[in-house]
Formats: sequence, C-alpha cells, structure tokens
Amino acid sequence: MMEIPFREYQESRDFITTSLVRDLEHQKEELAGLDKEIEKILLGFDYKLTSMPGIGTSIASKLIAEIGDIRRFSNADKLARFAGVAPVKFSSAGKGKEQSSRQGNRQLHGLFYFLAVTMVSKPNGIPNHPVFYDYYMRKIGEGKTKSQALVCIMRRLVNIVYGMMKNKTEYREPIREEEQ
Repeated sequence: MMEIPFREYQESRDFITTSLVRDLEHQKEELAGLDKEIEKILLGFDYKLTSMPGIGTSIASKLIAEIGDIRRFSNADKLARFAGVAPVKFSSAGKGKEQSSRQGNRQLHGLFYFLAVTMVSKPNGIPNHPVFYDYYMRKIGEGKTKSQALVCIMRRLVNIVYGMMKNKTEYREPIREEEQ
C-alpha cells in the first residue's frame, strides 16, 4: 500500500480553508446587519428591557416575540401562568398540593430560566446581580432546593418584565436589604 505524502493536497486544503473563512466573515457581517435591524424594531416597541442587566437585544427580542401584546395579560400572574412559571394546584377530595407547571409556553419558560441562572451565577466569584443572588441564597436558607429557588427568581423576573413592558419603564435596581 502506497503512503500519500502529507503535503500532496495542500493547495486544495488552502483553497477550501480560505473559502470557509470568507464564508464565515460574510455570515458575521450578515448577523451584525440583522442585529441592527432588530435593534431598530425594538426601538419601535419602546420597551426598555435592555436596561436590565442580563437582557441584551437578543433576549429582549425573544421575550417580546413570545409574550406578544402585553395588554392581553391583566396582571403578572397571568403572564406567569402563560410562561409556565406559576405553580399548579392538584387536588382531590379536599386534599391537594402545588407542583410546578409543565404547561405554558416552553420557549418563554426557557428564557426566564436562562435569565434566572444568569442573575444568580457568579463568574469570577462575583454575582452577576447581587440582589437576585441574595434572594436566591435566602430561599436556599429557607430550605428550598436550588431548582425551587430558581423558580422563585423566575417568578420575580416575570413580575419585573411584566411591569417594564406594561408601563414602558426602564429597569430600576432594587435596594439590597443590607443597604436599607
């Protein structure tokens, strides 16, 4: 069996590699153009979701797309149920318990989950959002599991996003308990 020299197809490899690099650069330019168009569209809605740490153009546009017209929800509880964040009560013969909902818009649920994890994560040892991190740790201290504490964060985020969209207001940093 004859061995093929390593460099025999080097010109073809170089051509393919440069072609792929050009294609990736073109796609990068296209994505930058799309981001600018999305930002223009977001300005038309006048929602100031990107003023909240952790919410960029991409997340804000996905939230708006999944929620739609915020006026169709009379309160944050309805939005929470729509997002599958509100607990569902299961009962029979007067006895019951609340469980997490597996219903609702799973895309929106995933967005709120992603935001909740972002808020409580600690890259470089410093929490992304100290107020949410303190709340998360307090819930764990109360005996909740990490998953249950994240659902509590998600519920708070639903309330905040609902208020920001309903009133078209910017995000205001809550005061930490230690600062009061």
